[in-house]
Amino acid sequence: MRSLNNDSVTQGSGGRRSVNRGYALRSSFTLAVFALSLTACDTFDRLLTVSTPSRLAEESYLVPSNALLISNSAVADFECALGAYIVASGMASGEFIETTQTASRWDYDRRSIVPVLAEYSTSGCGGIGTYTPINVARHTNDQAVRVIEGWTDEQVANRQRLIARNSAMAGYSVLLLGEAFCECTINVGPALTSAQAFDSAEVRFTKAITAGQAANETAIVNLARVGRARARLNKGDAAGAAADAALVPVDFVFNATADLNAVGRNNRIFVQNNQNFGVSVGVAYRGLTVAGAPDPRVRAVDAGRNGSDQTTRSWIQQKYPAQASPTPIATGVEARLILAEARGAAEGVGILNALRARAGIALPPITTAEAAAFTATLVEERRRELFLQGYRWFDIRRLNLPQNPAVGAVYPKAGFYGDQRCWPLPDAERFANPNV
Repeated sequence: MRSLNNDSVTQGSGGRRSVNRGYALRSSFTLAVFALSLTACDTFDRLLTVSTPSRLAEESYLVPSNALLISNSAVADFECALGAYIVASGMASGEFIETTQTASRWDYDRRSIVPVLAEYSTSGCGGIGTYTPINVARHTNDQAVRVIEGWTDEQVANRQRLIARNSAMAGYSVLLLGEAFCECTINVGPALTSAQAFDSAEVRFTKAITAGQAANETAIVNLARVGRARARLNKGDAAGAAADAALVPVDFVFNATADLNAVGRNNRIFVQNNQNFGVSVGVAYRGLTVAGAPDPRVRAVDAGRNGSDQTTRSWIQQKYPAQASPTPIATGVEARLILAEARGAAEGVGILNALRARAGIALPPITTAEAAAFTATLVEERRRELFLQGYRWFDIRRLNLPQNPAVGAVYPKAGFYGDQRCWPLPDAERFANPNV
């Protein structure tokens, strides 16, 4: 078995493959069936030496004329992985409740993931897998950076922009590995702690900032600044996090795109919740208010039906209204929340009040009591502002928050809620990686 994050593994989103070893094997099998249908005894001997014309050699694909395709494909890998991660981590964190009869999905919801489970380890992003899709995105974006850096500006148009964008996506991929998993690996290397993964992500974000500035791509620079601020905050580097976050304008948004053309390109949150009724908005996210008025940051409505398990009431989110709705990767709002946390209550109260007062939200300022309990207030503001954007799972771990439902409570479908705050390194990686 080959390690899931070995550089030879490059399966993309929606079933697409880049350098596709599996496709070549299927082609060889097709040729074998054809050959065996012939009567000549020497046909099988010739089959053993036949050159498979449909096999796409890596050296034929990784050429300067394909630079934009290589870059775009890698970005699409991350976008698909992010959507699956938001749904899966949403179940683990209580943003979502699992509402299907598929028992293998219950472990996300029940916080009882075991290393042998294929659902989280080897499933694709269309099936809300996490470990493999995130590692695929890490590999393809790192690969894109590596090969494009080896070419010249004359060979590749907008070369620095592509390097910046793929470096940032690689950074976010490694960031998610560090946040989601108790430990992870890169390129069949040794097991890394989350802190080591955040260090690795920071290196990629720094490269993205440098290349983005060289290309005069302000949006990509801000994308990387938010990512680096997040990685630094995760490591406890408040000053470094604040330095990056302060440079990002509050109205900044960098989205993962989505469309209707392929399963891997759909908005995974909308499909799983609003369309397939496979998850329901968690109880703690229903009917939220501020000063007695509905909170526009967390909108969920009763779907008027049960989920696909026919027993769990379905509540649907309103943040992503369609299959083609984009999903934020990084925002100025997140940057302000990072800045508020890094600077503390003295400045943080004003930062939170400015976020509440912004156009489209228009909420009253935080109360005196909320200001006095600044840390708890900040945590609650993060919970609401970053709803269904993939943050809550690691916040529970990073900030040592209570889990809801409580550990040991009866799980409605079978068993009890566990105490997981990160997912284990999958057996599929551990057994295939000689360095773990």
